[in-house]
Amino acid sequence: MKKQDAMNRDWIATARTLSQALPYLQRYDGAVVVIKMGGHAMGDDDAIATFARDVVLMQQVGLNPVIVHGGGPMINEMLGKLDIKSEFVNGKRVTDEATVEVVEMVLSGRVNKKITQAINAEGGRAVGLSGKDANLITCDVTDPALGLVGTPSVVDTGVLQTLFDADTIPVIAPLGVSRDGETMNINGDTAAGAIAAALEADRLLLLTDVDGVRDASGEVVTELTVEHIRQMTADGVIAGGMIPKTETCLDAIAGGVRAAVILDGRAPNACLLELFTDHGAGSIIRADS
Repeated sequence: MKKQDAMNRDWIATARTLSQALPYLQRYDGAVVVIKMGGHAMGDDDAIATFARDVVLMQQVGLNPVIVHGGGPMINEMLGKLDIKSEFVNGKRVTDEATVEVVEMVLSGRVNKKITQAINAEGGRAVGLSGKDANLITCDVTDPALGLVGTPSVVDTGVLQTLFDADTIPVIAPLGVSRDGETMNINGDTAAGAIAAALEADRLLLLTDVDGVRDASGEVVTELTVEHIRQMTADGVIAGGMIPKTETCLDAIAGGVRAAVILDGRAPNACLLELFTDHGAGSIIRADS
């Protein structure tokens, strides 16, 4: 009898969770959510499968998810296997012609198709592509010293709208083309932010391996404005690798994204927690009121 009581409590808790999610389901009906998949969410097959299941659920309840992924560790592994030595300028890898071939092979091939296949296996309908397809992302050279590294200058979302209309989830490798037609390597966060801005997405979610943006005392700040981010950066509270992530969020918001979230991809079902519960799963950044 006690076991049955425990099961009943679990069922009631599940039903209550679903009921409490209703306002959020209504809130995001038809919304575009761009998710940068990286860190722990790409760590192993189980993590990818869990992420894929969450993405399929998002679409089933009316969202239009767009996935942009990284793949740095896999690129490093392949470069090592091929004995291609990398040069670095100010801590950033120089992408020469040999390196960009490996980047494209790994991102558009191995990584992209693995994520696409995982979503399809969970009952979704996903299509893998890169920023090179259908002129999705045209780039300017970020810094000549870094070689074939690009910063998105034009994002043509036509192919993404076509996929939305066909109830298909885009999975995008962060590559683009220069104005001269050269293949360009793009930082994954930067690509996701540019795509989110072009779509005027409701949310940009950056999955990371940290809890969120921390204040001077080390506590995670769950809600921030653009001005808060600028002040914390000026004060040195936001530093290191968090700076480019928050800059991506600010650029996306300036481009028309309603809000951006830096969230902990190590947390199970992090995207669902962020979108459909009061609790959230990271630090949300909104425009100044």
